[in-house]
Amino acid sequence: MAGADVGSGKVALFCQGKGGGCVYRIPALLYLPLESTFLAFAEERSSVKDEDAKFLVMRRGLKKGMTVEWGPQEALMSAMLPKHRTMNPCPVYQEKSGTIFLFFICVLDHITNCHQKETLGRNAVRLCYVCSQDAGRTWSQALDLTEELMGADLRNWATFAVGPGHGLQLHSGRLVIPAYAFYTRRRCFHCFSPSCTKASCFTFFSDDDGQNWSRGHLLESFQTTECQVAELTHQDDSCVLYLNARNLGNSGWDHCRVCAFSKDCGVQFKQPFRCRELYESPHGCQGSVVSFSPIQEFTGKEDTRERTHLLGTQPSSLPHKDSKSWLIFSHPTSRHKREDLGIYLNTSPLDQGPWKAPWVIHKGPSGYSDLAVCEEEKSLLFGCLFECGVSSPYEEIAFQLFSDVELMRNVREH
Repeated sequence: MAGADVGSGKVALFCQGKGGGCVYRIPALLYLPLESTFLAFAEERSSVKDEDAKFLVMRRGLKKGMTVEWGPQEALMSAMLPKHRTMNPCPVYQEKSGTIFLFFICVLDHITNCHQKETLGRNAVRLCYVCSQDAGRTWSQALDLTEELMGADLRNWATFAVGPGHGLQLHSGRLVIPAYAFYTRRRCFHCFSPSCTKASCFTFFSDDDGQNWSRGHLLESFQTTECQVAELTHQDDSCVLYLNARNLGNSGWDHCRVCAFSKDCGVQFKQPFRCRELYESPHGCQGSVVSFSPIQEFTGKEDTRERTHLLGTQPSSLPHKDSKSWLIFSHPTSRHKREDLGIYLNTSPLDQGPWKAPWVIHKGPSGYSDLAVCEEEKSLLFGCLFECGVSSPYEEIAFQLFSDVELMRNVREH
């Protein structure tokens, strides 16, 4: 088993095969608190191209104190449909039943993303999931929800996908899966082209422990694709859902992420805005976001003072007056290309407060990532699963475990 200690740096979990015959992309991470276990997912591909994706793989990581011990790689062969490739792992954990729902899309073999946009109305994507009742040791057969959730709208959709990265269970019990679609905004005479489509985020959600699923409204105003959501709690315990999405809008020096809030638990996101502190690379990149309760919620004054000192704020502002929740966000920090993966911190997200300048956890080429929070009685840890390499972002998918103290020691004010 491979092990990783807090503060000891990254450990490679999925590595490119010799000669480049096997590549791993699109990380997704889930933490199971009752099992003290991380589940790390990825796509196995024959090349870095999307059309060369094959199936999903997984590794289990057992957390022992401040160490994670990783088991062997497993292929998830039940998460497949015949003549399709499996992409975009998006797991969510239903706490009451202990069920893991692993959502993904299945795309017809050899059909490219560009081809899907050019053949509007000839959908090549299926929305599927498998579930596990035993912490990911065994998985059900794939269930296809495409017709049930898309219906007639498929005629107006060029393509769609989930996540990638983790889904979320809200305090209300609702399960939320982030997603996006390319849909028609005008019909071009005798031809369909990428210019006919618009990209928008939305969610799938379930209020009955995953037995039935519904679809939320498309996010308007911006061109947004890959996204994640996090739940934020006010001081009066009311909640809103925060969305952070990849921006397909005009590139440039101020090209940045798009964010929005939902007061109805993800059915509809309103008043989206551009977050100028979270830069996008020229063509954009997926990023990950999670919320958490600051450690002062469940530690003594001495620990709180230490963390307050590291963050450079006053105790009265921990947490912010209107929020019990903080956010962290992972994404390449360069404005020019996918490199230098960083962790950003926001201590007042409900007021659209400033993001602190990032802590770069991987210097060099880096790409997609996914975060998970491990909240325990006397500790607060984070896991980050991310694409990285020396000469390319896609040489390996690595895992890094870090504490809240390390985070606050390394982020800084703008």
